[in-house]
Amino acid sequence: MTATPAWPPQSAPRLHVETQLGDGVSVPVDGNPAHYLISVMRVKPDDIVLLFDGRSGEWAARARDIRKRDLILECISQTKAPESVPDFWLCCAPIKKGRIDLIAEKACELGVAKLQPVLTRRAVVDKLNLDRLHSHLVEAAEQCGRTSLPDLATMVKLDALLRDWPQDRHLFFADETGGAPLAAAFAAHPGPAAFLIGPEGGFDPAEREAIRAHPRAVAVSLGPRILRAETAAIAATAAWMTLNGDWH
Repeated sequence: MTATPAWPPQSAPRLHVETQLGDGVSVPVDGNPAHYLISVMRVKPDDIVLLFDGRSGEWAARARDIRKRDLILECISQTKAPESVPDFWLCCAPIKKGRIDLIAEKACELGVAKLQPVLTRRAVVDKLNLDRLHSHLVEAAEQCGRTSLPDLATMVKLDALLRDWPQDRHLFFADETGGAPLAAAFAAHPGPAAFLIGPEGGFDPAEREAIRAHPRAVAVSLGPRILRAETAAIAATAAWMTLNGDWH
């Protein structure tokens, strides 16, 4: 007896689109995504491409009307429901290009709901290319199977972040001068959470004092070794996902 083919095909390319998806919806694709599908993946008529828009889950779409630089993808069935991710934000100071891109990529893969850049006094970078970061989030989501993207917020100054912080969300922060053990702190403070990572040079004394004074802030230690900012961000996120998130 012939085995039933897996559905959707495991080898099907995956693409994020802005068009809201649904049964029978036709999605025009051009530019770089079309080049990727037509010239790199060699998509042919009736081949399946997996689509997600961040709102409607994942859909299998059939390729049609393939031309040199564009094609149409027609939704034929939903393959994943809209995803629910843990209510966890990653707040991080801007760092050098390449390293901040890595944080964005891994934050998406690990299931972060929101990525919030925070400007601190010792930050060596004071501007971020949000379009580039968004592209890294899209690429990571396409590869890791997410059906939604983390919310990418515009950068805010640390004092504004603390002033407007929601009262129902814990704010863990990596304090190199010492804090509660990470696992114990996460276990003692369940519920909506965020982790704040400083820049390469760490928070200055006044910033650290302001954070510690915030009623929702919880100072934690990331162990005896000095971590790069991107390592701290990835490690803290993975630890929270293990103890309180969807790795639990």
